[in-house]
Amino acid sequence: MPLQRVLALPRQHSLHLPAVLNPFVHQLKLTRAETIKCFLLGIILVPIRSIFLLLVLMVTWLVSVLITFRQSLKEVVEPMTGWRRFLRQRVMTFLARIYFFGMGFRVIVKGRQASSVEAPILVVAPHSSFFDAIVCVEAGLPSTVSRLESLGAPVFGRFLSCVQPVLVSRTDPDSRKNTILEIDRRAKSGGHWQQVLLFPEGTCTNRSCLITFKQGAFVPGVPVQPVLIRYPNKLDTVTWTWQGPKVAKLLLLTLCQLYTTVEIEFLPPSIPNETEKKCPAKFAQSVRAAMAEALGFSVTDHTYEDCRLMIAAGELTLPMEAGLVEFTKISRKLELKWDNVKQELESFANIACSCKGGRITIEEFGSFLKLPINPALQELFSLFDRNGDGTIDFREYVIGVTVLCRPVNNEVVIQTAFKLFDIDEDNCITQEEFSSLLRSALGVRDLDVNSLFTEIDADGSGHITYDEFCSFALTHPEYAKLFTTYIELQRYQALQGEEPEYYGTSQDCSASQAVHSSQEDSASDKKDD
Repeated sequence: MPLQRVLALPRQHSLHLPAVLNPFVHQLKLTRAETIKCFLLGIILVPIRSIFLLLVLMVTWLVSVLITFRQSLKEVVEPMTGWRRFLRQRVMTFLARIYFFGMGFRVIVKGRQASSVEAPILVVAPHSSFFDAIVCVEAGLPSTVSRLESLGAPVFGRFLSCVQPVLVSRTDPDSRKNTILEIDRRAKSGGHWQQVLLFPEGTCTNRSCLITFKQGAFVPGVPVQPVLIRYPNKLDTVTWTWQGPKVAKLLLLTLCQLYTTVEIEFLPPSIPNETEKKCPAKFAQSVRAAMAEALGFSVTDHTYEDCRLMIAAGELTLPMEAGLVEFTKISRKLELKWDNVKQELESFANIACSCKGGRITIEEFGSFLKLPINPALQELFSLFDRNGDGTIDFREYVIGVTVLCRPVNNEVVIQTAFKLFDIDEDNCITQEEFSSLLRSALGVRDLDVNSLFTEIDADGSGHITYDEFCSFALTHPEYAKLFTTYIELQRYQALQGEEPEYYGTSQDCSASQAVHSSQEDSASDKKDD
């Protein structure tokens, strides 16, 4: 009787693909007519605007020097008052508006901005460009969160110090904690401090969705005012994200436009309930959902860590988008840290090094495992291939290894597998024993496993010790699922009163039961997909 294959586990909807696969890419392609238009307008507009912007910049810098005269630029204890506050809120704001006007921006403001008492924190999304700073101008230059190193930047550093930002230091291990405490202190000052403006997404996207909101703005548990930003222009010269045009090109193209429209909409303040006050993550999700609904956007669980994985994928010669896995969701559901996912990316790259597009076919999967394509391998491949398209991407690989392979790749399973191979119980596995069990496990009578045996036999002694077998199993968890699936099949056939088909091997029933128990523990885990 031919071997019957065990069906794959059902999929959890929570691990399905996101609505937007890559929110960090922006393709800017100009038609010939648009290129000619930009060139002709640029000849006239760019020189005029550049001179005008330089003059405004000089005046603004002088005003910023006056505002910060004899003021500490780093340690801010109290908000500005008197003439300093007047110069910042009135004069600096006016000059900043003139500056963006000189760049060709036409600003449309909708809704009413709440006071610092009504909503101490402003959250702006979607964050898609360095031009988003225009929201700070229209909001009256509230405080922002900025890196400490930015204060040392020529000209810009002086401008930044005028808004008395909450500073983050890369060298201070307690910086994140201190930043949250400072935001909390200002937010609960009862209007003593100006509002704090934050971009909760933490990185730029292409405005196709709202990614995960960081919790910093929601930890104080005070009302926040959502602020939407749109760029309803036919030609998008403002979107600046991880894959797309560089800063210089976007700036030049924007200066070449007659005008660039930006819409800023202040939504009613969001007031947290008691549950959201205790759980900033829920408050962040609630606010994001309200903003996404107003924008007509979907939401995804991508984060800045996905961008880091994109860069890592590029360094491993994979397509950058291969690293996108919705890190927040994957790490929470599968209890993985960024370093774990990065390690899995390196393993994935070893398999996919010869493929195009960052996807693994069953041929490459079999080549990596040094096994022929057969029903057992096809079953394992189908467990990884969540969407059934005949390939495995990195997201599917991470889920497959973590959910299907690593839970059963424990010491009990490794010992059991070794006992199955070690037919004569001499504490080592010969090539004949190894080939015999694999032929039976895979249902292949004529199977060449020389290369696989050689890889496991690290010292080249002609036999595999337990230490060699264990070391290989821990670094190649994919094999664990093959063996446990086979053992479960044998147990199933035994319960049905059928005679298992063997090709020159015997089985240990107690070992089979131990593996089955291990599989049941794994299958009952809520992490299963």
